[in-house]
Amino acid sequence: MLLILLIPFLFAELYLSLSVVEEWGAGWSVLWIVGTIFVGIQLLRNSQYAIEGGMMNVSKGKIDIQSFQNASMAYLLGSILIIIPGILSDTFGVMALLYTLYLQFIAKVTPEKPNFNQKGDDDVIDVEIIDEYHSHNHNS
Repeated sequence: MLLILLIPFLFAELYLSLSVVEEWGAGWSVLWIVGTIFVGIQLLRNSQYAIEGGMMNVSKGKIDIQSFQNASMAYLLGSILIIIPGILSDTFGVMALLYTLYLQFIAKVTPEKPNFNQKGDDDVIDVEIIDEYHSHNHNS
């Protein structure tokens, strides 16, 4: 089944790549391929930070665990697709990365939940009691 989907993808990738080479020239096409490989590798290198940021959003209640999983998988898939030479794979890679950004920053599935269990100065009420009856009796 995967092979049936892979063959049309490869033909479309080849056709688009040859069209770009014809339009831009071989030099710019090679520069594009090297540039996207470099960008994809850098994205994979920084994937731990993207995943840590997603985990922080889950712990703060900004996104749910399913959105975190989807965003992490889309980030990794997008990075890998950008590394693969070709216009079509780069396009799908950028779409996956845009989906990651959408899940992380735009589609906040659950609102941020306030934490009422914090300990600190928020729980303290500062009060001063002035007893006028005792202060008048002692002065007289």
